[in-house]
Amino acid sequence: MGPPGTRSPAGDSPAALLADVALQGVAMDVPVQRRGGAGPSDDGHVLVNGANAALPVNPRSRYAVRGGKLWDGDADTGLRIEAVRRPAFYDLRTAKGVPYEQIARLHGADVLATTVVQTCVRYAEQDRCRFCAIEESLRSGSTVVSKTPAQLAEVAEAAVRLDGVRQMVMTTGTTPGPDRGARYLARCVRAVLAAVPGLPIQVQCEPPADLSVLAALREAGAVAIGIHVESLDDEVRRRWMPGKSSVPLASYYAAWDEAVRVFGANRVSTYLLVGLGEDPDELITGAAELIRRGVYPFVVPFRPLLGTLARRDGVPAPPAALLRRVTEAVAGLLRAAAMTGADQRAGCAACGGCSVLQAAGG
Repeated sequence: MGPPGTRSPAGDSPAALLADVALQGVAMDVPVQRRGGAGPSDDGHVLVNGANAALPVNPRSRYAVRGGKLWDGDADTGLRIEAVRRPAFYDLRTAKGVPYEQIARLHGADVLATTVVQTCVRYAEQDRCRFCAIEESLRSGSTVVSKTPAQLAEVAEAAVRLDGVRQMVMTTGTTPGPDRGARYLARCVRAVLAAVPGLPIQVQCEPPADLSVLAALREAGAVAIGIHVESLDDEVRRRWMPGKSSVPLASYYAAWDEAVRVFGANRVSTYLLVGLGEDPDELITGAAELIRRGVYPFVVPFRPLLGTLARRDGVPAPPAALLRRVTEAVAGLLRAAAMTGADQRAGCAACGGCSVLQAAGG
């Protein structure tokens, strides 16, 4: 990502450098930030060499910005960095006075993201995912509990018209019904596409009990789907996701296979979090199997999000060397399979900002 010959004390490649920055954060003013929510971090949205990046804002970080460049102490890393501008649609409100910013948020420079239902049936402490803070942003008043299809359509139209948004991500807290919230996602997709025809939209949900719902999401107009498992190790899942781990891995594989059939290869993705204690070699092997099935393993570092149980208990982020090792290995597997996140057209993998995979060539 940097010009030839640029080096940093953090390592000898862009992936090595950005793996460290993704964990250490950067000291800079960032007007577009995210606090709380489903994950994966408290972050500021910036462009690094023109590409989206979501980096923790840390005034104590040794990484700082001077003259539009990222510096590691006194060393110029060779990377250009700029903050994403505050979008114009943030200044608008619905007819009932709800700020657009509470309905959907800008991620990176051109991605509109929303959690359509901001509650989760697994949020009681004994069931809650330890890395998740989906209801904390609701408690802080920065969002609303449920976004209506009409609200999402109104905000999406404004974000595209005023700020050049080019894709949208819709996720949801898990709901009590067997569809796990997927049918409501389908309603929201239809409404947005009626207002903004052709806008690429990714949806995200748990594996539904009735897999036919996946076809309903595709028929509604979603172009990609994320079915996020976070770990492929059952012991890690039970420790980190006591409620979510009740959904067996077999259900995830069945949902991924059906989603690939419905959406197509490399239009399905899943988060894999580095730093939960999973054996890195097994994580890489699991990612290889996902790639073989046509599923993009979106490798992201665990970072202790404000409001999470992990943050409360003092669980640290993983070492940069571990993140680099896993990321570069998975990126190599993706290159060999000719799979890129950009080919998904919409979603976390298409944006790439929360991961180092794109910097590693994946």
